[in-house]
Amino acid sequence: MELVAVYMPKYGMTMEAGIITEWLVEEGDPVKEGDSIAVITTEKVDTELEAPASGTIAELSVGVDAEVPVGKIIAYIEKA
Repeated sequence: MELVAVYMPKYGMTMEAGIITEWLVEEGDPVKEGDSIAVITTEKVDTELEAPASGTIAELSVGVDAEVPVGKIIAYIEKA
């Protein structure tokens, strides 16, 4: 079993944190690399975050409406 960490991305040079406004998946859901898994809100834009790997959502580490620093782990995917 290999876990892949999903990090809060940095969408702009000045971005320091983002807000997870919606999870599009739940723990236990299968995902394919590139699937949209969350909606991230920044100061300038709302963006869908894509899964970095295929597998199963093992853990959603951050709740909805949480402000998360860039680079912090927000979820884990168990690789298929």
